[in-house]
Amino acid sequence: MKLQLLPSTFDENGRASKKQHLSCFVIDDKVAIDAGSLAISATPKQKEQLRDVILTHAHIDHIAGLPLFIDDLFASIVKPVEIYATQEVIDILEKNIFNWDVYPKFSELENDNGVVSSYIPFEIGKTFKVEHLEVKAIGVNHKVPSVGFIVNDQNSKFAITGDTAEMSKFWEVVNNEKDLNALMIECAFPDRLKELADVSHHLTPKKLSDELKKFQNKDCPIYVINIKPMYYEEIIKDLSSMKLANLEVLEVGKIYNF
Repeated sequence: MKLQLLPSTFDENGRASKKQHLSCFVIDDKVAIDAGSLAISATPKQKEQLRDVILTHAHIDHIAGLPLFIDDLFASIVKPVEIYATQEVIDILEKNIFNWDVYPKFSELENDNGVVSSYIPFEIGKTFKVEHLEVKAIGVNHKVPSVGFIVNDQNSKFAITGDTAEMSKFWEVVNNEKDLNALMIECAFPDRLKELADVSHHLTPKKLSDELKKFQNKDCPIYVINIKPMYYEEIIKDLSSMKLANLEVLEVGKIYNF
């Protein structure tokens, strides 16, 4: 299974940087988890193939590129862009984004080939199919309804938290998974902003370290995601001081093979 975190932030020379304002993970160039930078950073191959988007939650940094992605492809879409989300998230999108005021309600529109976009609701705790993948949704602890996932292509599997604070159910499910190839877990704020992290339901390096004590697979590679770009260097410094085993920051743009 191939995974790439798409770029979303640029340096003073206009080049993609290692920092991440928006969240969008592409699997095998065909399926996206979240869509923050999908429209601006997907490759031509990805734009041609990708018609399935799985959402963790409805915060703007995770959905910003979705309306633009559908808009860009509108006339050429043959297979509809299918948006997998909990019913709560679907309702939020229809009320606040695809509402004719902010952006067209694509679920009601067609091109010459037919429907351009549709919703596929999933339930927390259940496994559902997306293309060649089996995806299990797990509730996590964020300020709004949010989920993490275990993604399996029958040859490899990884777990991803999305945005979260301290968790219990996530670890219960993940610890029952055999042959996990990778864990991706958030760390949004530095330790000095613990109070802000608590209020917004995010992790800091110290809180991340405490969470990883609940993770029983001690040999599994761990990748840190969702580092707030304003605090990137500070968070990296805090993480380095923890000396956590098997842990590294997931690199923006790099292709990982699991």
